[in-house]
Amino acid sequence: MGVRESAQVSQECGDCPIRHRAVCARCEADELARLEQIKYYRSYEAGQTVIWAGDKMDFVASVVTGVATLTQTMEDGRRQMVGMLLPSDFVGRPGRQNAAYDVTATTDLVMCCFRKKPFEELMATTPHIAQRLLEMTLDELDAAREWMLLLGRKTAREKIASLLAIIGRRDAALHLARRSGPMVFDLPLTREEMADYLGLTLETVSRQVSALKRDGVIQLEGKRHIIVPNLDRLLEEAGDDSDGGFLV
Repeated sequence: MGVRESAQVSQECGDCPIRHRAVCARCEADELARLEQIKYYRSYEAGQTVIWAGDKMDFVASVVTGVATLTQTMEDGRRQMVGMLLPSDFVGRPGRQNAAYDVTATTDLVMCCFRKKPFEELMATTPHIAQRLLEMTLDELDAAREWMLLLGRKTAREKIASLLAIIGRRDAALHLARRSGPMVFDLPLTREEMADYLGLTLETVSRQVSALKRDGVIQLEGKRHIIVPNLDRLLEEAGDDSDGGFLV
């Protein structure tokens, strides 16, 4: 698979950039010590496959840095991106032997991995880990329901605005950024990947991004650096409000 042990991030839990949002967020010092015994880091280059659907998955993991995509392939070869994994998201399912989707690194990716069987045993004796994983699973379920609304009912402009809001709010939450002031983040997806994820054409994505920029909803530096002067305005364009909409 070409994976390599990662030296790009601190391997100390106390210095971990996703510590406050990851599956270990509620762990006490003794629980973290037990996790330390079964963890290791892996890094992947952009475009590299982490695991193929159907393959045996002998680890679970948290995304530390970078972004990955979840993709499903139909019998006739058509592929559909069905999800994104952003920093602090959890990869794999305790109790499930095989991967449900192809997982591919969209950018350079670092994951904090746990050997699966010891992690499952730890879950049974460490309520803080089980509780946090349940919270994350329920958040993921809510996000999936919101995504059904986005794909089924929203216009192309609302879809683009929604995706930008999701990524921007997650980035702000990860970095504990305050709500006041402009929101600034780097878009982890290419226009082609956005089109695939949203069920749109490349031309439509480019046209709608340009329209949002022209109307002052976003500012764009290069192709990836996004500035949102007013989040409420972006949420209005997404068909959401500041108190509802997508979870961060």
